[in-house]
Amino acid sequence: MNFHALFSQFGLYTVTGLAQGAIIALFALGYTLVYGVLRLINFAHSEVFMLGTFAAIGVWGAFGYTENSSLPGLGMLILLLFVAFIAAMAASGTAAVFVELVAYRPLRRRNAPPLAFLITAIGVSLVLQEVVGVIFTHRNPVGIPVLISPKPVFHIGKTPVNATQILLIVLALVMMFVLDRFVNQTRYGRGIRAVAQNPDSAALMGVNKNRVISLVFLLGGLMAGIAAVMYDLKIGNAKYDDGFLLGLEAFTAAVLGGIGNLRGALVGGLTLGVVEYWGGAVFGSQYQRVVAFVVLIVILMFRPTGILGESLGRARA
Repeated sequence: MNFHALFSQFGLYTVTGLAQGAIIALFALGYTLVYGVLRLINFAHSEVFMLGTFAAIGVWGAFGYTENSSLPGLGMLILLLFVAFIAAMAASGTAAVFVELVAYRPLRRRNAPPLAFLITAIGVSLVLQEVVGVIFTHRNPVGIPVLISPKPVFHIGKTPVNATQILLIVLALVMMFVLDRFVNQTRYGRGIRAVAQNPDSAALMGVNKNRVISLVFLLGGLMAGIAAVMYDLKIGNAKYDDGFLLGLEAFTAAVLGGIGNLRGALVGGLTLGVVEYWGGAVFGSQYQRVVAFVVLIVILMFRPTGILGESLGRARA
């Protein structure tokens, strides 16, 4: 164990972990939204995220930007980020709603047991992953253009902080705030909370359950699309199975924060990202995910509901 590496570069590991945690947190929102309403673990959400990563790469390529391109100017950078977020959100949001309509809604109509939903989720995940891997990328990593300079913008003590890290953390906080306000202060949000709390009573009050469920999948897909662009900017390449491991981390973050709780997904994601990098510093980078999952097990042993264990149906502003 190398605690000296952690303490000597504590700030660097913390900032890097927060940036990674921001991606995980937005990714985790899809899991926690769907579980909060349907009590379903949507493992196909990892491929919804993956489609968003390739949608962003596609629009950047359409503008002539590849992994070998030079840094764009400020105006072009803003345009490239804007179109990438729109494309990724559209791709991921559409994919999420499509999965719900094609894979899950027929099972709900037949009152299928929970195991059928779980098997279907895994099957859809594998189908989407293999289709992209075999047809579109031939299982090869796809390079991503460097759009933002890696040079530090400022220092916190001796810790450099670059523009990408700032963007990831700020964007995660902003989107979490927007989604939280939407769920807690809008008519559609009341519908989501009503169905999450008691779907039968909500239906008697005139809430369209199927429409609410589609909205939940759409919102989760939109957040996954934003996370996908953030992932592209941070990692620098994408692969057809990238969503799998990151999806497990996002699911872990959702459980860690309290699955079914939106704010818990943010807390769980940021916590998990930091713990991963701290653990990687002490035990070696190859043990990052091992440390994260061990922490999850320990948390669940002593607090099974997670850090902020509260159901979506009882969430308050």
